[in-house]
Amino acid sequence: MVELYLQNENYTVFKYYTAHEALERIVREEFDLAVLDIMLPDSTGLAICQKIREKHTYPVIMLTAKDAETDKITGLTLGADDYITKPFRPLELVARVKAQLRRYKKYSGGAPGDSGVIVHSGLVINVNTREVLLNEKPLSLTPTEFSILRILCEHKGTVVSAEKLFHKIWGDEYFTKSNNTITVHIRHLREKMGDTPDNPRYIKTVWGVGYKIEK
Repeated sequence: MVELYLQNENYTVFKYYTAHEALERIVREEFDLAVLDIMLPDSTGLAICQKIREKHTYPVIMLTAKDAETDKITGLTLGADDYITKPFRPLELVARVKAQLRRYKKYSGGAPGDSGVIVHSGLVINVNTREVLLNEKPLSLTPTEFSILRILCEHKGTVVSAEKLFHKIWGDEYFTKSNNTITVHIRHLREKMGDTPDNPRYIKTVWGVGYKIEK
């Protein structure tokens, strides 16, 4: 069913029923996005996600029958960009796929007239190559982490709410006050940057409002 809905939107779909089949093709093929079911007969979608993130930065959407918050957080921590809990509407999945691809392409290149490079306090973001350096050392970021960091740097000195970040990245209306997707991505981003919420050098939490990077 998922395959049919995506093909109806003119996407080329490669479908695999086991983790073994998927991992074999991931090594050989170039994909633009992966939709992973967590429960698989020979492994888990989480393990595949982790393997993808070793070499690839394209978006990953998790499909899960588990709605426990820990499962969602685990998926996001391993590098997933979004998750959908079963049962779901096929058109919702299509919308999420479109949003992820739109964001990935948008934040993979510079805006017209943009130099393509953002520099801030030892942080260098090349929006054309999607490379990020922190104190001259490369940072390996997921597409969502890259997007969050770029947006915050583009709005230096201004507080950006979690809701605004969510809409800028996903471009849909699935945000709720209880949605902690952005929080998890921010936490993971801080860990990679060696930043702390108590004494942040880069990403500052403005409680009850959002996040900011000081000028």
